[in-house]
Formats: sequence, C-alpha cells, structure tokens
Amino acid sequence: MIDSQFLYEDNHLLALNKNPGQLVQADRSGDACLLDMVKAYIKTRDSKPGEVFLGLPHRLDRSTSGVIVLAKTSKALGRLNASFRERNCRKIYWAITESAPRKPEDELVHWLKKDGHANMARIVEAGSIGAKEARLRYRLLGASKRCFLVEIEMLSGRHHQIRAQMAAISCPIKGDIKYGAKKSNLGGELCLHSHLIEIAHPTRVAALSIAAPPPDKPPWRLFAKFLPPRSAIRVSRAP
Repeated sequence: MIDSQFLYEDNHLLALNKNPGQLVQADRSGDACLLDMVKAYIKTRDSKPGEVFLGLPHRLDRSTSGVIVLAKTSKALGRLNASFRERNCRKIYWAITESAPRKPEDELVHWLKKDGHANMARIVEAGSIGAKEARLRYRLLGASKRCFLVEIEMLSGRHHQIRAQMAAISCPIKGDIKYGAKKSNLGGELCLHSHLIEIAHPTRVAALSIAAPPPDKPPWRLFAKFLPPRSAIRVSRAP
C-alpha cells in the first residue's frame, strides 16, 4: 500500500519515501506514477467527491529513492516552489560508490551543461555557454570490500549533479553505467538515496526535518552499522 511510504502529512503537505524505480510523474512510458497513486489513495481515504490536488515542488529521478515532498494546496505549492528554487532548504543524499574518494571529505565545484539528447550532464569549462555552476559537499561514511558509502549535501540543484560530479572524481555511483559504473543494478536502480530534506513549513512558523531510511536490501544492508535509525521525523519551531 502507498500509505506505507508516508513519512509526514498535514493539511498542506505530504512527504513520502520514494522507492527506487518508482516513477514520480506520468511520462511517455505509460507506467503508473507516484502522483496518481497518492491522489487515488487520498480520494478513497478521505471520500473526496472531486479531484485531489497534489503539486510537485521538486523531483527525484526514477532510479533514485528517498524523501520527496508534495504540496496538498496551491498556497503550499507556491511557497514550496519558491523555497526549492531559491535554495532555502537543505538536502542530504546517501550514495554507494564503486570507488573511495581520494579525500574523506571535500567540496566539489564543477560547471555542468545539460545534454538533452543523451539525457546527461556534462562537465565543461567554467563560463561555457549554457553551463551552470554545480557545488556539493561530501564525506565518506563507511566502506566494505567492494563499495563505499558517501553522504552528500547539495549546495546547488543541477540536472544529474551528484551522478556527474562523483563520476568526475572517479567515484561513479553503483549501478550508474551512464556515468561510468562497471555494471548496472537489477531493474536499473541506482544506489542513490535522498535521505533528508529540511525546509520551512509553507503555512506556519515551523521548520520541517524529514528523513527516510534507504532501501532495506543489498547493498545498502552492508552499511547498516553506519546508518542512523530506520526513520526520523522532526518538526520544530523556527528560531
């Protein structure tokens, strides 16, 4: 049931833990998408006679898992759109990489240009036409014999940013053959997980900090001892 993925809900917003391989928004594939499934669930649960409103203020790639926030009202959508667009939020990802970064922690700065034909982000020279600066901060959390757990804080929001920047330092994400991984994962999933989003509540003076556990399967289980409890939701008033 889709409600098992719910992390937080109130009158204005809803946060879920998206499964890897789960489509967020309808596309040409015609596959079932998260938005439609949640709308149908809320319509039945709340006995709504009309259409259910759900807005999407940010996105996750189909192959990525983790926290995604949906707006339940137009007011919330407008304010959440502004928060994500203006980077008035904090996003933390976990990634399992094929190689260990040379430095246990660092800040990466690259210029990325979207290649729409190949659906990739390519690293180019600073100031190149159509390129945008991409910044992230990472730290190594743990290691196994064959792969490594890295925590990544997004300092900008670019297309395929984490995938391209980690590949640029010879640390492709496990399963990401598009960016240099040795082989794909079952079902085309990536070992990339949106662990935490911190954002101001759109309608009241409160800060939301919403965390989601990674998929409970290999290779994530290799790093269980390095990870915090399976889920955590904190709602606190802003200072």
